[in-house]
Amino acid sequence: MNGKQTVTLFRPVGQQELDLIQASGWKQFPPRLYWQPIFYPVLTEEYAIMIARDWNTKDPNSGYVGYVGYVLQFDVEFDYLNQYEVQEAGGRDLKEYWIPSEDLQEFNQHIIGTIDVIHEFRPVPSEESS
Repeated sequence: MNGKQTVTLFRPVGQQELDLIQASGWKQFPPRLYWQPIFYPVLTEEYAIMIARDWNTKDPNSGYVGYVGYVLQFDVEFDYLNQYEVQEAGGRDLKEYWIPSEDLQEFNQHIIGTIDVIHEFRPVPSEESS
């Protein structure tokens, strides 16, 4: 490590975003799409799991590959992240940072180490698909 204090964050993603992160050597998040004004890493693994399991596995924007949801874990320099306020996203335990999409490239430069996949969720097959 480089001796800097870090904060561990989590990010729920679908297959397309995961493929782009992998292509970066597990070092950065891809630019946001035109309709995505913020990048929102979350503060807890539990919240990221809820999004990946309950939303990403049902989202057609996840790449149409079985609607897989992944939870990623990564560390960001505390001093850099400190400029952003923690936001509550519908509840006391649902906390995330709102990084403006135009700041994402700089945000990526403050990731320490690699972005790691820590969970993978696939939809439960329905009885109709049998």
